Amino acid sequence: MKIPRFTLDGVTDAEVSERLFATEDGLGLSLTRFHRADCDDVVLLIHGLTLSRDMFIMPEHTNLVSHLLDNGFTDVWALDFRMSNRFPYDMETHRYTLDDVAAFDHPSALRALREAVGDRRVHVIAHCLGSVTFMMSLFGGKVDQITSVVSNSVSLHPRVPGWARWKLRFGPALAEYGLSMPVLDPRFGDAPWFTRRKLFQRGVSLFHRECSDTACHMLSFMWGSGKPAMFSHEQVEDVTHHRMADLCGPSGVHYYRHVHRMVEAGHAVKWDAGDDRLPSGFVDDLASVETPILFLTGSENHVFTDSNAFTHAALEEAAPGRHELEILPGYGHVDPFIGKNAHLEVFPRIVEYLRKKAV
Repeated sequence: MKIPRFTLDGVTDAEVSERLFATEDGLGLSLTRFHRADCDDVVLLIHGLTLSRDMFIMPEHTNLVSHLLDNGFTDVWALDFRMSNRFPYDMETHRYTLDDVAAFDHPSALRALREAVGDRRVHVIAHCLGSVTFMMSLFGGKVDQITSVVSNSVSLHPRVPGWARWKLRFGPALAEYGLSMPVLDPRFGDAPWFTRRKLFQRGVSLFHRECSDTACHMLSFMWGSGKPAMFSHEQVEDVTHHRMADLCGPSGVHYYRHVHRMVEAGHAVKWDAGDDRLPSGFVDDLASVETPILFLTGSENHVFTDSNAFTHAALEEAAPGRHELEILPGYGHVDPFIGKNAHLEVFPRIVEYLRKKAV
C-alpha cells in the first residue's frame, strides 16, 4: 500500500478548504478546514515539530479529523505553523525559537480562525511542541476565549530521559559547528554513499537494530531515547512505520536549544528573558487561566516521559478539579494520534472530554 505524500484522501464527506494568513514577523501559514456542517463547537488541531496537518488525516486508519466529524464536531480546522514540514521554514538555517511560535503563529491563527467562525466555542487539540507553544500563548496571555484544550505528551514542564537531555545539551553545537548540519532529516538514509548525511545515518543505525527502516532510526536519534523512541512498533500499521519520513520531516536544531533551556529550568521559559513579546513567567500564576485542559500522555512515552503528569499535578495544586489527566496504557509520544487503534482507544476519550466542555 503506497500512500501519496500530503494526501487529503483520509477525510471523506467533508468540504476541504484552506485559509492562508501571515504572521507579524512575515511568515505565510495556513489553516485547513474540514467542514461537514456548521456547529457551535469548532475544533482546532495543532501538530508538533517536523509534523503537519497530515498526522491528523492519515488514510491508513480512522484518523482524528474523521472521528471528530463522525461524532458531532463537524467543523474541524488543522493549523500548519512554522514548524510544519509542509513549509520550507524549518529546513532553512534559522534562529527561530518557541517564543516566535507562541508570540506570532498561534495568535495569528486564532485571529484568522475567528474571522471565519465568529464567537463560536473553540476547542484546541495540540501535540508535542505545538502543545508547549500553545500553552505558552495561553498562559502568556497571547490567546484567550478558548473553551478547552487537549494537550498530548508535553506542555508547561518539559521533562526528558537522561540520554535525550545529553543530546539537547551538546547536539545542536555538534551538528552545526562540528558536522556543518544545521538541519537533521529522517531521509538522511536516502543520501548518496560517502556523503556526510549518509555516513551520519549509518552511524545512527548501528545503534538501532530494532527494525530496518533508516528513517525510524533517525527519528529515534532526533527525539527522545528508545528503540524506537517516538512510538511503539506494535502500535502503528506497517505502512505508517514505512512512511514516517513523510509524516515527520526535517528539523532545524536550534529549536532543541530552547527545549534544553526549558528542561534545565524545569518549566517553560522564554529563550531571551529580556524579550517583551511574552511575559516573563508562564507558571507563576497557574490558577489565572480558567480554560480546562485534558492532559494526555502515553505510559511508554520515551520522548517527554511524565511531563504532562507533572504539569497536571502543578495545575491541580493551583486549581483543584479544573483539569484532567489521562495516561494511555502502552502508548508512547506520537502514537496516540497515529496509532492503528487510536480511534478505538484514544479518540473516544478526547470526544468525551470535548462533549463535556461543549456547554
